Amino acid sequence: MRKIFTILSVGFSLIATAQTELVFVFFKDKPNKAAFYNNPLSELTQKSLDRRSKLGIALTDQDAPIEPTYIQNIKNLGFTVTDYSKWLNGVAVDATSAQITQLSQQSYVDHVESFVRNPNGGIRKEKINKFPNTQSQSLTNFNYGNSLAQINQINLRQLHVAGYTGTGMSIAVIDTGFPFVNTGSAFKRMRDNGHIKATYNFVNKSTSVYSTSLNSHGAMCLGIIGGYIDGNFVGSAPDADFYLYASEDGDNEIPEEQLYWIEAAEEADRQGVDMISTSLGYSEFDDSRYDYTYADMNGSTTFISRGAQIASEKGIFVLIAAGNEGQSSWHYISTPADNAKVFTIGSVTSAGNSSGFSSYGPNSAGVVKPDASARGTDTYYAYNNSSNYGSGTSFATPLAAGGIACLLQSLPQNTSRDQVKINLKQKASLYPATSAQMGYGILNLYNSYQSLTVNDIKKLNINIYPNPTKDVVYITSDKPIKSVEVYDVLGKLLKTDYSDKINVSQLPNGYYLLKIKTETGESVEKLIKQ
Repeated sequence: MRKIFTILSVGFSLIATAQTELVFVFFKDKPNKAAFYNNPLSELTQKSLDRRSKLGIALTDQDAPIEPTYIQNIKNLGFTVTDYSKWLNGVAVDATSAQITQLSQQSYVDHVESFVRNPNGGIRKEKINKFPNTQSQSLTNFNYGNSLAQINQINLRQLHVAGYTGTGMSIAVIDTGFPFVNTGSAFKRMRDNGHIKATYNFVNKSTSVYSTSLNSHGAMCLGIIGGYIDGNFVGSAPDADFYLYASEDGDNEIPEEQLYWIEAAEEADRQGVDMISTSLGYSEFDDSRYDYTYADMNGSTTFISRGAQIASEKGIFVLIAAGNEGQSSWHYISTPADNAKVFTIGSVTSAGNSSGFSSYGPNSAGVVKPDASARGTDTYYAYNNSSNYGSGTSFATPLAAGGIACLLQSLPQNTSRDQVKINLKQKASLYPATSAQMGYGILNLYNSYQSLTVNDIKKLNINIYPNPTKDVVYITSDKPIKSVEVYDVLGKLLKTDYSDKINVSQLPNGYYLLKIKTETGESVEKLIKQ
């Protein structure tokens, strides 16, 4: 399957098979790991160590660097080594069958595993078309504008009004390139506030992620989370920090991209990020020898799913798009969305129905996938100097990622990530039922917030009445009311009051939010003015 999750066409003509194959050489050990344990800052940042400490996650041998002499030994055998993984403890090389035997016989090598799944395959004459085929239209106080409906559908705006907009949360967007992020006005607020913390291109091993020659998919996904156009668009986590990593080769569908992703995830871990958002996935490649079957979608067979699981086990909340194959012969989720420990996102329409293109679960081991869903049909994103819309689980995933970042911001820093994942599923729209395309249903982030924090409405014993109202609304609480802020449908603050009786008679009929603060906490409640 294509990695960029939009609706694409695929050519299947085959030509001759290459004589070498991509393999991963697993090393036996890490002889110098003791030095790492004595000085973890030699490999991980303090931010990364702090995340582990807060979540009670111990350092393991996976965190120690690869033995450099082993890498040099592989090079001395005549192999070119450009990609490797400390988590998997090995390197990737192209090798013939005779060379695989040679590698397996080295004293420091544990085993050699090929990426090939179908030895009788070959090179496709026509490349897999991976570029977005989305409908797009350029469009001209927190004024959500075009993004309001998709924010409301996952009940995120109440979290924003409560003050949780992603501040202090760090998200690695691992995707294609990020053209215009360094110049476009849609990303100006992000740049001016210093929210872009690091960038790297793991495909060509450079810092070039902004080149306009790169595919723009990554920038669109970033725009859904952190883009901002006053009065026109607000991302789902506009105040989060971002690490922008390119792992997708826009011109080729090659198995090496799985390694690029793992390398990006390892760097994200080193930097101490809280979350990874990825709208990429794999099942088919330009060389069909590497193609996966549905049986391989068991969460542990593919290299990238193993890497995604390790990232999750390091305390990173990993979100992956389910894929856009719901209407194709391959209608299943792809990898790494198949891994049980990642949070997989399906797509729904504005009416809350499954998007026809959204890929089906479960994974081949029977694990419910996707985990939950967000809007991926006609989803708005900020890009360059404007707001546009498009479709795909590619867009549902960053929308959900930003919302979950806001939720994590609201929680104690030691809150178990597994606990959050369970709660998100329990508060989704279909729970306890599931759907093959929606998982447990549409996310309900403010409900998750209320159930996971001590400051929910039940514990504050807040009540507002009458609701709907024509002129006055009364507020009761066990604790004295400190303030009440009234917000309109676009998120604009309309008035602030300091009593338990709020006059809304001058407001137009419609839907409003009340942010109610007491001595012990706060809650955000919906109000209908008739």
